[in-house]
Amino acid sequence: MPNTTPSTLWRYGLFNLVLLISIAAWLWLQNEPVSVVKPTLPANGKLSCVSYAPYYGKGQSPFIANTVISKSQIDSDLAMLAQRFDCVRTYSVSQGLDYVPAAAAKLGLKVYVGAWIGWTAKDNDLEVNTAIKLANQYPDTVKALIIGNEVLLRREQSEATLKVYIDRAKASTKVPVTYADVWEFWLNHKNLEKSVDFVTVHVLPYWENHPQSIDNAIPHAKIVMAKLSSTFTKPILIGETGWPSIGRQRGESVPSQVNQARYFREFLAIAHEKHWQYNLIEAVDQPWKRQLEGTVGGYWGLYNTDMQPKFDFQADVSERQDGITPMYAAAVGFIAFLLMSLVAGERRISGLLAYALLGSSVGILGILQLDYLSSASRDAIEWIALSSVTIVGLLTLCCLPWVLKLQASESARQLVYAGLFLISACATIAGLLMLLDGRYRDFSLNLYMLPILQLSLGLYFAGIRLETKSRFYYWSSILSGIAAIIFVAVEPKNLHAWSWVILISLMIFASWPKQRAASLT
Repeated sequence: MPNTTPSTLWRYGLFNLVLLISIAAWLWLQNEPVSVVKPTLPANGKLSCVSYAPYYGKGQSPFIANTVISKSQIDSDLAMLAQRFDCVRTYSVSQGLDYVPAAAAKLGLKVYVGAWIGWTAKDNDLEVNTAIKLANQYPDTVKALIIGNEVLLRREQSEATLKVYIDRAKASTKVPVTYADVWEFWLNHKNLEKSVDFVTVHVLPYWENHPQSIDNAIPHAKIVMAKLSSTFTKPILIGETGWPSIGRQRGESVPSQVNQARYFREFLAIAHEKHWQYNLIEAVDQPWKRQLEGTVGGYWGLYNTDMQPKFDFQADVSERQDGITPMYAAAVGFIAFLLMSLVAGERRISGLLAYALLGSSVGILGILQLDYLSSASRDAIEWIALSSVTIVGLLTLCCLPWVLKLQASESARQLVYAGLFLISACATIAGLLMLLDGRYRDFSLNLYMLPILQLSLGLYFAGIRLETKSRFYYWSSILSGIAAIIFVAVEPKNLHAWSWVILISLMIFASWPKQRAASLT
């Protein structure tokens, strides 16, 4: 690592200024209100129906066998939902959910009571029998029984077995009975229509085998409904439709707050125009679903886990509501890195300004990194792993004032090399994990972006190239590069995948061994 000169530091400072302006401009756009379609709502202002699962509190999950949702929580939840909806849909009658019809009856809400059908016959029988009992006990509240949800999709029971459960429910109650599954599975099991009173389909453009962009989501839903209407003769209920607000981009499907608001509003406009019967997914964000579907699984709710609405159905919508917090973060980062450079012995104006500008970027990105950690980390292990990547990146950046000063510190240089090693290793592992579970794992762009940009382009503009020698960098570059190429080959329209390719390319640029001693031979 040669020492820097004032001219290279001015160039490095200009790079950091451009980087800071780019980050600040992006964040400003994220906070700008966006005009979205304002659907005409019914006279009472209420929407038709919404999926209700009460597992949004800390430690609540249907996977925990002894979980029992309290009656007071259900009463509180339904009282809030009754202000916006005429109906709720449940998926099970266990873990305290058998109380939902009684609570709904007090509020004038209707209920699609769901009986969960899984692998175990004993549990299935209990679910169906309890659902029948509730339908007979609350015939004016239970709008229909939904016997099974995406059972064929999960391949947990056959069509013949499902018919047995459905027939039992129809013979034991007077309310309508149906089964719910993804629309393609209904087309593959048309005979099931004979067993139900109406067909319940799930239309989820984000989860399609060919994910739909937000621009094409509603046209796609119209095509699906036209196909279903021409196939089935019985009434059709859209049992699930929605869009996630946070999570992994799939093809052209981008989860975001604005896109979620846009999808719901545009869907409601067309649903009311065409008189579609519908149920939105879902009432409240479900953190436990991240265990099954990654980050995106937890953020389909119209309300967050604090029971606050994510958007209004009539006002403009912004992706973020940061206020002046980023300005404070930028100022704190500016001062912190300025002080660090002074402590490091830097006295050149070009160096002080360059490091201070870097600090402002660190401060703003710190907000985005904290947001990502809170949304993506599903357990303590993931919190530790992802936080470690963030900390390694931050410590590496904190070493730069000592590395780029007039008389560079050898110990700081070694820490930067250690940071490069760890970041390369983590990025390689992340890429391989995404190859194994690409449907649900995120591109952790916010965690890697700033360290990689600084170790590659930043040091390049400062007139410094890292001189690695270890063969490890050959293999990490090859593996991470191959993984990145596969991502864009599979999803060529995924901008997150292309962003990952750019970051990995810069990492390879920074870490590829320059000396013959590291030759593969």
